Amino acid sequence: MEKARRYSPKREAILECLRSTHNHPAAEWVYAQLKPTIPDLSLATVYRNLGQFRKDGTIQVIGNVDGEERYDGDTSPHSHFICRSCGKVADLPFSEVQMPDTSGVGRTDSCSVTFYGCCNDCL
Repeated sequence: MEKARRYSPKREAILECLRSTHNHPAAEWVYAQLKPTIPDLSLATVYRNLGQFRKDGTIQVIGNVDGEERYDGDTSPHSHFICRSCGKVADLPFSEVQMPDTSGVGRTDSCSVTFYGCCNDCL
């Protein structure tokens, strides 16, 4: 039986911080945004909650960008563009994608598409 999650103002603030931005932040950015209003917040608490959100599917993990794990509070279907020069992460609309037949190797439950290149600001 799964343990029910208790409400936590810190947990709620971390999730709201992620959902209110489109910059795909690292944990340190979330911590820096919330620390002035939640003085007893620790970076460990931010990491712990991000890990739980990831496990629950409440957030997406973009991956490692410039040595930092980056997160996305938007779990709707969309792709990402990551600039190899400045590390900027941008959302891209998700158009219909023809899924390959994976029945011979297993069951597909998700798909992630990320494009890499140089953003317009860095060209």
